[in-house]
This record gives sequence, C-alpha cells and structure tokens, in this order.
Amino acid sequence: MKNILIAASIATVFVSCSKKETQSTSNQVDSVKIIDSINAARTKLNDSIKNKNRFQDFSGSRKFTHNSIKSSGFVDFKKVSRDEYEVSGSVKSGKNYVTIKGTAVVVSPKHMNFTGEITQSIAENDNGKPYTRKGTKTFLSKDGGKTWRLQDMINGSGFADYIDIHF
Repeated sequence: MKNILIAASIATVFVSCSKKETQSTSNQVDSVKIIDSINAARTKLNDSIKNKNRFQDFSGSRKFTHNSIKSSGFVDFKKVSRDEYEVSGSVKSGKNYVTIKGTAVVVSPKHMNFTGEITQSIAENDNGKPYTRKGTKTFLSKDGGKTWRLQDMINGSGFADYIDIHF
C-alpha cells in the first residue's frame, strides 16, 4: 500500500508540474501577441503623425517666375514625407529659361530650404551663358506663404535675380 501511495504522490507531482509549464507557455504566447498588437498600433499612430505637415501643404503644381522672363512656368511639389517635397519645374521664354530640380523642406512658416540645382540662361546676362546654383538655398516668404523668393539672388553676372514660387 505504501508503494501505491508513493507512486500516486509522484504521479501527482509530475502532472501538476507539467500543467504549470503548459500554462506558463500559453501565457507567454498570449503576452507576445498582446505586445505585438500594441507595437503595431503604436507604429501606425507614429506613421500618421510623421506624415502630417507642421506647415502649409505645398503638394501640387505652382506658378514659377523669374524677373527677366515675361512668361511664367510651373514647378511641381510631390510630397516625400513630413514637410519635405521633391521639386521640379521650369519657366521658359524664347532662349531664356530657368529650371529647378531637387528637394525642399519647409522649416518654418517663412522659410523653405531647397537642396538641388537651379539653372538659368538669360540672354541679358553673359549672352545667355548658363549659370547653376547648387547645394542648399533658402526661399523666404514675407506675405504669409503666398510668394516664396530665392534668397541667393546674385547671379553669375553680378546682377540680382528674383526667382519666385507663387501659391
């Protein structure tokens, strides 16, 4: 009889131990699922915040002008991320032209940093010899975001250019 009681108590210990292991494994699986769902929700929320502009939305086609070119052209803004855009466009009239290509980041309600190339050829300046501005340049708005003017105004001939983007 002692042997049966000892065997029964050993069997009870083994059964109770195996049940505890199974329960803790299922709890761990449930915890992992909960943590994964919380992380997915946080990622979705963070992405939605990241893509919202802090400043005016520039997406779309905008009027593009140069003070020595009578007609106006267009520049396209394609949103890349929060307040950052791919920019490309031109204005042409006869042999005179200005092209712009690069990226723009709006850094304040009055300032936009453009990184890329702005190339111009104006017949009145060095007989139309192309002049290229490369690197990061600032556009400034003094009228609440309706007109943005390039602040690197002096061209290769030493004259001031007014290159504007109109909204």
